[in-house]
Amino acid sequence: MFKEVSRLFFAGIDIGSTMSKAVIIDADGVMRSYVVGPTGAEHRRRANKVMEDVMQKAGIILDEVAYIISTGYGRVNVPFADKQVTELTCHARGVSVLFPDVKTAIDIGGQDAKVLKIKNGKLTDFLTNEKCAAGTGRFLEVAAETLGLDLNEMGRISLQTDTPVKINSLCTIFAQQEIISRLSEGQPLPDILAGVYIAVTTRVVKLARQLKVEPPVVFTGGVAKNVGMVKAMETVLAMPVLVPEEPLITGALGAAILARDQAFRLVQDGRLQVKKKELSEAYIDFMEKDR
Repeated sequence: MFKEVSRLFFAGIDIGSTMSKAVIIDADGVMRSYVVGPTGAEHRRRANKVMEDVMQKAGIILDEVAYIISTGYGRVNVPFADKQVTELTCHARGVSVLFPDVKTAIDIGGQDAKVLKIKNGKLTDFLTNEKCAAGTGRFLEVAAETLGLDLNEMGRISLQTDTPVKINSLCTIFAQQEIISRLSEGQPLPDILAGVYIAVTTRVVKLARQLKVEPPVVFTGGVAKNVGMVKAMETVLAMPVLVPEEPLITGALGAAILARDQAFRLVQDGRLQVKKKELSEAYIDFMEKDR
């Protein structure tokens, strides 16, 4: 899957509120492996596990990892990280690596939503919604539980209509009652589901428009894996959106890229002792390729 290059690697660990992600890249910035899994209650144990898993998948050992950056909600609980960086900075860098021309990134996770403005690969502004489940994956989970569907099935069914029912309630509990009411009125299930996706998307896009949405727009986070949400996002924005092959790992990927950049800076300053010879050689190769 990943090309064979030098035996020097960098890692990004993203401990989110619901999911943890890890990415390994090499000195050329090529991704060698990634893993995704539930965070759970014990962040430190989970951090160790995702690091072990991502190294095993890449076929490397810890001694070959020159620098590690942690990010996300639980970034302080990664004891082996060399540095901690905010998830906003890491998301912006990861999205920019995958889509160099990106200007707006919308990230929707299980507990929050983030809108990032990006210019030339760097974060210039952002807004977040962390106070309400509306506009997050939790809103969709409640709707799915109410209807006895799994999220993937819910997304597929919603594609069967172009006439979504309007869901007026933004409160998760009231929306749950409204969904039941719509069913009792005899509204078609695809219309109700499409309406749920439009309601969530409208909440997030309202946030995004405070910063001015500029294409290309990249949609990331676990919710971006749902086909119903992708369609709703394009409908509400009235423009296409780009979705990474694995939309959950952009933060971890950005952290890994930043780890490589930081290591190269430390080598340049003569302040990195771990794997100094190998890292110095990788830095020289990197600089020669960049000319």
